Amino acid sequence: MKPTLSYFHLPMAATAFGVFTIVWFGFATTGSTAGALKFLLIGLTLTLLEISLSFDNAVVNANKLKYMTPLWQRRFLTWGILVAVFGMRIVFPIVIVSVAAGIGPVAATILAATEPETYSHIMHDAHVSVAAFGGTYLMMVALSFFVDTEKNVDWIRFVETRLRACADLRAIEVVFVLCLIIGFTLAQSEGQETEFLFASVLGLLAFLLVEVLGDLLDKSQTNAAIASGGLGAFLYLEVLDASFSFDGVIGAFALTNNMFLIAVGLGIGAFYVRSMTIMLVERDTLSELRFLEHGAFYSVLALAVIMLTQSVVSVPEYVTGPLSIGFIALATFSSVRYAKRPA
Repeated sequence: MKPTLSYFHLPMAATAFGVFTIVWFGFATTGSTAGALKFLLIGLTLTLLEISLSFDNAVVNANKLKYMTPLWQRRFLTWGILVAVFGMRIVFPIVIVSVAAGIGPVAATILAATEPETYSHIMHDAHVSVAAFGGTYLMMVALSFFVDTEKNVDWIRFVETRLRACADLRAIEVVFVLCLIIGFTLAQSEGQETEFLFASVLGLLAFLLVEVLGDLLDKSQTNAAIASGGLGAFLYLEVLDASFSFDGVIGAFALTNNMFLIAVGLGIGAFYVRSMTIMLVERDTLSELRFLEHGAFYSVLALAVIMLTQSVVSVPEYVTGPLSIGFIALATFSSVRYAKRPA
């Protein structure tokens, strides 16, 4: 078995480079050691925020990744990290500002660099759409795990046996999410109903399209490279990663308006999440810890509810992170206790 640290060589290298870059940028911006240390503190806090909010993402990813071929596992770790770091932590916030402000991407980038306060304000104004899309997508991800006739292991039996029984009703999870969307739409502030509804439907559509595309690719026998666990699973994980990243990117603006710090801090965290995913797969941790996967999907469900709720009222980040970690910790404890029971 590979040593634990061997999985984190790339994240540790990214951390070293990121810390050096943050300190240099902080000193160049403020002209003082105190300013550089302040930048470093914010950057490391963003890294911890990303890891705490996305640990459940690593478990969920591992559940899908274990069925992928070694080739596509490596692609997920290499190509996927480029999408996660560059796409979600840099391009995504700029696209939001570009659309919300009605300006081009270049102008949005200049705005982020020269007027961070205005940039941050536009990002928060776009939060309803982001929360609606991400919350709806993650809700479907969680329900697709629990509402499944093939699921045969239960952690919280009172809840999970009833959800599994619902799987006999065709498309019940879609009906439930649509009802939830309508309820939250009615709760929106005046003038935001259409924005929330449109983004929520897009989130639902994105999930269904990825599922359809995955099924088509998994059934295709024309190219072994995109057979079961190939391109379809890769695309599913990339969209899932994006949904998990929404709240972290938005929440980062509560700590700083500096896009550079946000990109580097969250980017370092994304490297750790990717490496944790690979470690969980190669060590077959999900089979050893019987209920870990369940805890992760409960965490996804909670995160989906929080994101949808954030479209109506503010939910602080110090609630989201511990809640996600709490589900994982309880599931791990239950798994260890179960493993120690007599056969």
